[in-house]
Amino acid sequence: MLKIPTNSLLKNNIVNNFNLLNKAPVNLYFQKCLKHQFNENFKYDNLFIKKNSEEDKNRPLINMKNVLLDGTLKTYKGKFINVYSPIYYQGTEERVLIGSYPNMTPEDSIKAIHAAKKAFNNGKGKWPSMTPYERINVMNKFLEGLQNNKNEIAKSIMWEIGKSWDDSLKEVVRTIEYIKDTIKAVEELYKKKNIRSVNGVNAFIKDSPIGVILCSSPFNYPFNETYTTLIPALIMGNTAVMKLPNYGVVCHYLTYQLFKDIFPAGVINIVTGEGPNTLKPIMETGLVDIFGFIGTSKAASAIIKYHPKPNALKLCLGLEANNVGVILEDVNIKKIIPEVVSGCLSYNGQRCTALKVLLVHENICEEFIKEFSDAVDNLKLGMPWEKSVKITPLPEKNKPKYIEDLVEDALKYGGSICNKKRGGIIDRSIVSPIVIRDAKSCMRVVQEEQFGPIIPVMKWSSISEVQEFVMSSHYGQQAAIFGENPDLIAKAVDCFVFNVGRVNINSQCQRGPDVLPFTGRKDSAQGTLSVTDALKVFSIPSVVAIKSKEAELFNKVSQKSKFLS
Repeated sequence: MLKIPTNSLLKNNIVNNFNLLNKAPVNLYFQKCLKHQFNENFKYDNLFIKKNSEEDKNRPLINMKNVLLDGTLKTYKGKFINVYSPIYYQGTEERVLIGSYPNMTPEDSIKAIHAAKKAFNNGKGKWPSMTPYERINVMNKFLEGLQNNKNEIAKSIMWEIGKSWDDSLKEVVRTIEYIKDTIKAVEELYKKKNIRSVNGVNAFIKDSPIGVILCSSPFNYPFNETYTTLIPALIMGNTAVMKLPNYGVVCHYLTYQLFKDIFPAGVINIVTGEGPNTLKPIMETGLVDIFGFIGTSKAASAIIKYHPKPNALKLCLGLEANNVGVILEDVNIKKIIPEVVSGCLSYNGQRCTALKVLLVHENICEEFIKEFSDAVDNLKLGMPWEKSVKITPLPEKNKPKYIEDLVEDALKYGGSICNKKRGGIIDRSIVSPIVIRDAKSCMRVVQEEQFGPIIPVMKWSSISEVQEFVMSSHYGQQAAIFGENPDLIAKAVDCFVFNVGRVNINSQCQRGPDVLPFTGRKDSAQGTLSVTDALKVFSIPSVVAIKSKEAELFNKVSQKSKFLS
């Protein structure tokens, strides 16, 4: 092993020493010390922005001074929480300020749930009493308003969570398309009356709303994920309380006026602030009928337990995942590398559908690691508005430290960083992606959903090892298989389909297209969110039955009843 005195490393030219270290099989402790020195010297400082630059002057500044409760926009009189972008000013530890939002109290939150309950009024409220087509007309007006504001919404997403401009705009456009598809699905659902005659009984069956939904979504898709529960719930006639994420919150303020002007009072109520002051008191009222939540299983369990009548609470949960990418021996490595890299590191790996662990056949592992590491090191780092940027600042302030902890744990158990060109260099909110070789099941980076730019690579020799890994996981959202051998692919598929919600062949894990079921097994999901499945999740089939011999009476009732019409 090459030995270089630590004091010499820190006193002399650090760049030259770092290059020397990367070329030598040195103790990784020295390498870690050196990278900490890089952090202190702002290795990627030139990627951030200068104060009073054009970028700084053009940043959004959205102070959410109003709250939307019971159909009114009122100036909030309480405390506010500042919203900082993950983007720093050059040469400083100062994040860019882009707005603020109300730190709502338990009392504020309880007002929101009572307003939603009043608007539903046991199904007699204005919104649930509307016909599906009347609600569709309202939703089309809202859709028009969203389309007019899509660029501003995307800009606020980009600045607040560091998502690239292309992906931020794509998120908003995808949400708009999701609403359009949902409207079409509702029209199809109610196109024909569902009347059945069975054993002398005539039955009219129609999906009706459940009540009040509390929806809460994560920061990584703050707009789209919120709307994938909110929109189907609303269009089926439910009323709602939206708890906005603490990151990715200001983009929603651009919709407050739309909600107020277009929807009946109390149908949509919006809550911001800390979870213990909002979600907990809302649940404790027992007034929540449906909980639409996208986040971690730990958080979901903690929130659900506050409901005094858990059996009365309907759940739709999108939880964490630890999706594997399985690389078979016969794969064309150069061909699959772009897809695997994208699957692992789109939006810095901050996606529940990201490939979190790569399982590579031992006979091609070395070649794969080299090609994969080179591709990862060549990804462009920068600010989210830059063209072709792939790695951007991380919005969670503690995430870089968490990534460091995962690396330290992996090194302790015999892993190593194999993309040594820049793997693991951290500067404030920018983390250069890390590829960990010789990963083992005992490592935290394998066991936990990392939700960041770090990828463990494990070897396998028998397909049974891969099957066992997937079967023993606590999570079961998706898996991806890359290869050409139909026998091995078939064996993997036949195992995986009973352990995950979706198996992808020669493509990365993903949610879309939105018409496909999006679900999971084990601790990864409860309920299914496709365009059509979501309508069923947020409604209940109501049946009106009468004996067949009284069909004439039924027809007369149908002419009088709004529900039966």
